[in-house]
Amino acid sequence: MSIYVGNLSYEVTPEDLSAAFAQYGSVKRVQLPTDRETGRVRGFAFVEMDTDAEETTAIDALDGAEWMGRNMKVNKAKPREDRGSSDGRRGNSNGGYSRRY
Repeated sequence: MSIYVGNLSYEVTPEDLSAAFAQYGSVKRVQLPTDRETGRVRGFAFVEMDTDAEETTAIDALDGAEWMGRNMKVNKAKPREDRGSSDGRRGNSNGGYSRRY
């Protein structure tokens, strides 16, 4: 399981998140996505902990809590959705090629 952490300060670091969640158990991994163009933190993260029980405890304790000047949104992360078409191809029905006449 993974935890979604939203409404984060743009000043947050992976070390900050790890320290905050370590109060509730052992943190295995922190992912803090950044914007491709600016390199700036996007305001959300994913945290993985050793056990489901630790993750549940952290979610219960931190959801809605004020941290670094913002109220965090903390819940179980949803599986990533496939953004491609149902047949696995993207783009038009010509296999990704456009025709010019």
